[in-house]
Amino acid sequence: MKRLFSTLFFLFSLSNTFAQHIKPDSSQTSKDLLDSLYISEIEAVKGKDKVLHAEPLFIDLIRDLGARKGEKEWNVGMGMTDHKNYDTYSTLVEYEFAPIDRLGFEIELPFSFSYPLDTLVKKSEIPQNRLNGLKLATQYSFFVSEKYSTSMAIGYIHEFEMTNFKQYGKKRLFEGNVYNPFFVAAKRWTDNMHTLLYTGPYIQHHFKDNSLHTTWQINSNFHYMISGTKNFIGVELNKEINKRDFDMTIRPQMRLTISDKMLVGIVTGIPINRESQRFSTFIRVIYEPSHRSKHKSASFKS
Repeated sequence: MKRLFSTLFFLFSLSNTFAQHIKPDSSQTSKDLLDSLYISEIEAVKGKDKVLHAEPLFIDLIRDLGARKGEKEWNVGMGMTDHKNYDTYSTLVEYEFAPIDRLGFEIELPFSFSYPLDTLVKKSEIPQNRLNGLKLATQYSFFVSEKYSTSMAIGYIHEFEMTNFKQYGKKRLFEGNVYNPFFVAAKRWTDNMHTLLYTGPYIQHHFKDNSLHTTWQINSNFHYMISGTKNFIGVELNKEINKRDFDMTIRPQMRLTISDKMLVGIVTGIPINRESQRFSTFIRVIYEPSHRSKHKSASFKS
C-alpha cells in the first residue's frame, strides 16, 4: 500500500506541475470558467448529447461515450510486466472511429514478447513471442444525458487468437476465439470528479480441445480532471473473478496533453497478490486527428 500511495502522490504532483505550465493567465479567465469552457468544447455542440468523461488508460473504451460521427483516434501502447521467472514486454496499435453518432468501432493488433530473468530458466517454460491476435470491437452508447452528466453503453470485442511466431506455417494460424460482451456506465459528479464502471464476461474458446473458459471482469475507475485541461490523474481497479478465484490489480495513472492532437497516458500496475505477476508499467500515446477542432471555443486553449 505504501507503494500505491507513493505512486498516486507522484502522479498528482507531476500533473499539477504540468498543468501550471499550460494554464492560461488568471486575468484572462477564472478556474470555474476554464472548466466550463472545456466541458462546452465537448457538450455545447449542435446535435445529439455528449457528456465529457475521463476514459481509463489501461482497459480503454472502443470510442468516447456518446461518440459523434467522424470522430477517430490512433493509439500506440507499450508496457512491461514483471513475472516470477520472466518479463513480458507488450505493445499494441489500435485505430478507433465513429461512422455514425454514438456508434464506435475499433481494430487492434496486440503483441507480446517474453524474456527469462535468469539463464537457468528455459525458454520453453515461458510464453512464446507472438502477435496475440486480431481484435475487432464495437460499442454503442444507448443512454447519454447532459442533464444528469451520465452515459451508458454496450459493446462487444471479438479476438481471433493466434499462434506464436515460431509456429507460423507449422500449425494452424488461429488457435481460438475470445468473446467479450461488455457494459459501460459513467458519471461525472462535478467538473473534475469522474467515475466509470466497465464489466462483462471474457470467454476463451480453444480450438485444440474445443473448451470454453470464462472469466468475469469488473473494472471500476475513479479520475480527477485537472481544471481547464485534458489532463487527469486517477486509478483503475481491474478485478477478475474465475470460479472461486479473485484477482485485482490496482493501476494508478495519469494523462498529459502534449499538443492539441496528442496525449500521453502513464499507468502502473500493482497486483493485490503475486501468484503469477508483480509490478507492471504501461504507456499509451493517443493521437486525435482534427475532428474536434471545429468544436472548440476560441477562448479556450489546452
